[in-house]
Amino acid sequence: MLTWDHGTWVVEPADPAIAERLPCVMWDPRTRCHRAPAWRYGELSALLGCAGVDTSAEPRPGPELRSYQQRALDAWVDAGRRGVVVLPTGGGKTRTAVAAITRSGLSALCVVPTRVLIEPWRRALLDGGVPSVGQLADGVKDVQRVTVATSAAARIHGPRLGARFALLVVDEAHHHAGRDETLELYAAPYRLGLTATPPEDPDRVDRLAQLVGHVVARVTVDELAGTWLAPYELVRRGVDLPPEEARAYAADVATFRAAYRSWWASAPERSWSSFVRDAGRTAQGREAMAAWRRSRQRVAWFTTKDDVLAELLAERARDRVLVFTRDNAVAYAIARRHLIAPLTCDIGRAERDAVLARFASGEIRALVSARVLNEGVDVPAAQVAVLTGGSQGGREYIQRIGRVLRPHEGKKALVVELVARGTHEVDQVERHRRKLAAG
Repeated sequence: MLTWDHGTWVVEPADPAIAERLPCVMWDPRTRCHRAPAWRYGELSALLGCAGVDTSAEPRPGPELRSYQQRALDAWVDAGRRGVVVLPTGGGKTRTAVAAITRSGLSALCVVPTRVLIEPWRRALLDGGVPSVGQLADGVKDVQRVTVATSAAARIHGPRLGARFALLVVDEAHHHAGRDETLELYAAPYRLGLTATPPEDPDRVDRLAQLVGHVVARVTVDELAGTWLAPYELVRRGVDLPPEEARAYAADVATFRAAYRSWWASAPERSWSSFVRDAGRTAQGREAMAAWRRSRQRVAWFTTKDDVLAELLAERARDRVLVFTRDNAVAYAIARRHLIAPLTCDIGRAERDAVLARFASGEIRALVSARVLNEGVDVPAAQVAVLTGGSQGGREYIQRIGRVLRPHEGKKALVVELVARGTHEVDQVERHRRKLAAG
């Protein structure tokens, strides 16, 4: 027998000795009973032959899918309705998930990273044939058979609602590949993860596979560009650091490399995170990390990059342009210098929505942002993306390019990378391009 109790399962088999032999069950001396984590429900129910989650189905036709979306959905079903589907931005991750929910007919909780995504998901589900959709976000606590929740709300309500849903849909699933415990609070035996940028670190890959499932389908940007996504051109503009900045950059890099090479020689198998941790324990290490941060800051934005951006904005004055920066400070500097509307985390939802509406209508021709536009914002009218560089990772690179790949009538997207010559940005861009091509 399985009983849900504040985020865990109380396990009471007919023969108590059975509980002792189950790998996922532990004795709780406080309440004097055997308990198991919520997320191990599938394994538990199979071993004990009993149920604790309602998996009754109310299937509906759901939305029609493109051929590649249908193949992804089929792969997920073939994998036992567990796994991660990797589709590029604009590839229809939400639509694929709506089809999974409606066609399976299972009760479902859709977990999204931010409240910005709540309404688009609710609208997609309603348009896809779900009769009513609940919400856990922005103070709303409306739980229905199909419900959309932010990650924060799902974490708060997990102990109470963890056994309520048979299917857990996880948008931007890569966010849950670290130490986040939200998905552990839910018993849903069926799970669908959605992402354009799956984790690469082996520990994070294993974590996501454990909580959601392995990658069951993967589609790249290049497979869809020109058909289901807008065709695009990727252009690199090399930019020279001013002489004084170039000398300072070289000095910072030399300081960092000396410390890193000394550390690496004694522990070549250890990771970057290990170096960062160890560096904080010595004066030399702390100076090395300070030099590393300065070197990144120097190439993130400088006068010659600003001049090139001014040229680009003049050349593409008739187009709608998104400028992506390393951080908010650079975004605001560009906004002031070029009279571009900034879109940052400091701006409230109402103002942000108003700015995006004006951009969509063409009243505003350019936006500058650090991270707000990376995920979950639909700007199909955007034609040009300018990546100003800095410390963006491979995930951000793919997300930012994806912002201008959503199809729009007559559109050919342009992505311009501003790259500081003779710096780490050159190798960084090469790595990112290889990742983009590989999906």
